Amino acid sequence: MTRFLTTLFLSTFLYTGAAMAVEESKYTVETEAEHYEIRKYDATLVAEAKIEAGFEDAGSRAFRILADYIFGNNKAKKKLAMTAPVTQQPPSEKIAMTAPVSQVSTPGGFWVQFTMPAGFTLENIPEPNDPRVRLRMIPARRMAVYRYSGTWSESRYTEKLAEFRKELEKNGLKTTGEPIFARFNPPFIPWFLRRNEIWLELAKE
Repeated sequence: MTRFLTTLFLSTFLYTGAAMAVEESKYTVETEAEHYEIRKYDATLVAEAKIEAGFEDAGSRAFRILADYIFGNNKAKKKLAMTAPVTQQPPSEKIAMTAPVSQVSTPGGFWVQFTMPAGFTLENIPEPNDPRVRLRMIPARRMAVYRYSGTWSESRYTEKLAEFRKELEKNGLKTTGEPIFARFNPPFIPWFLRRNEIWLELAKE
C-alpha cells in the first residue's frame, strides 16, 4: 500500500508539473553527435537525499522525502516549484562533495536530487526541517548526454549506458565520476513515450 501511494503521489505531482511547463536545469548545447549531445550546464542548486536501496526503488523512496521539503516542510514553510528532471546517482567520496543533479549509485545506495528553481541560492533557499535533505550547489560542468525512451528498469539503463560509453570511447571522449540517470516523466506515461537521459561528466582537457 505504501508503494502504491508513493507511485500515485509521484504521478499526480509530476503530471501537474508537466501541465504547467516544468522548469528544467539550465544548459546550452555545444555539440550534437549522432547518438548524444555535449551540454554545458550552469551551476545548479539541488536538494538531495541519500537512499540505501536498489536502482529501481531509490527514486520513489527519495521522492517522498524531497517532495515533502518543496511542499513546505522547511523552516520558512515555503512551497517551491517542481523542476525536471528527477535524477539519481551513486554517491562516492567525490560525489559527496560535487555530485551532479540525478540518481547516482554507490555501494550503499543512491543520491536522488531535485533541481531548485532559478533565483534561489544557498543563502536564500529555505532550510529543510528533515535532516535527510541536503542542499548543495553543483559547479558548472560539461556533460555528455544520451537520450533514450523506454522503461526505468536497471537492465535497460545498464544496456544503454554500455552503448553510450562505447560511443564516447570511439570518439575519444573521456569522462569522470559516476553516471547520472535522469527521468522526466511520471510512471503512467507509456514506456515508449518516456524521456530518459544518462549524463556523464566530461574530463577536463
